[in-house]
Amino acid sequence: MTETFTPPTRFAVPGRIAVGEQVAAAWRTATLTEIRRETPRAATFRFAVPGWAGHLPGQHLMLRLTAEDGYVAQRHYSIASAPDDSGHIELTLDHVDGGEVSGWFHTVARPGDRVELRGPLSGFFAWPGDRPALLIGAGSGVVPLMSMVRHHRARRLSVPLRMLVSARSPQELIYARELGAETTPVFTRSAPAGTPVGRLTAAQVAPLLSERPPAGWEAYVCGSNAFAEHASRLLVAAGQPVDRIRIERFG
Repeated sequence: MTETFTPPTRFAVPGRIAVGEQVAAAWRTATLTEIRRETPRAATFRFAVPGWAGHLPGQHLMLRLTAEDGYVAQRHYSIASAPDDSGHIELTLDHVDGGEVSGWFHTVARPGDRVELRGPLSGFFAWPGDRPALLIGAGSGVVPLMSMVRHHRARRLSVPLRMLVSARSPQELIYARELGAETTPVFTRSAPAGTPVGRLTAAQVAPLLSERPPAGWEAYVCGSNAFAEHASRLLVAAGQPVDRIRIERFG
């Protein structure tokens, strides 16, 4: 039996989206159907997931690999794809040095391989498309944010959405081919001629806050601990209310 999402409601925690816990507790077998290279160190893996209940942009899942000797490895991964009814989801994974799971995906996995998935999980970082969204990410932190961008485009939503995404170089900018007018890239190591190089600055954040819509922005920040702290401080300094900043960290 599968479930579908009803219109989002809120828990007592401000901004937290209610999600179905029962369906998220079930492990499902997913079949890898496609691998797409995004950057030299990141790739997107598409899975067919029978009985998948659907998700909200910004949610994540638990992935489980079991070796022939019974050894089990589990990891949390953000969902990259927009919600749809295709029965497929996508994950975009960096090849982490020494990473058991990411290493397997990047060096061993082939279409037809099967893994186990449980989710979708957590409503705190979810964006159902009902409020203006300001998205700020770095590296693979762009993954859950791209689910939001894809959802915005697929549903042709009129609610304002803007994204700032930081990468070391254009070659390491995940989803570079998909990014459009809603996105401003920031490069920290190398950039095209005439483009500033360096970490995210107040000068790049402040203009977005100055053009805030009447209802204000809901800010979503995703990246490493250091990036999340830095970006959050810039947002607060530019006038973004602290209680309207949602943070997802990795590492």
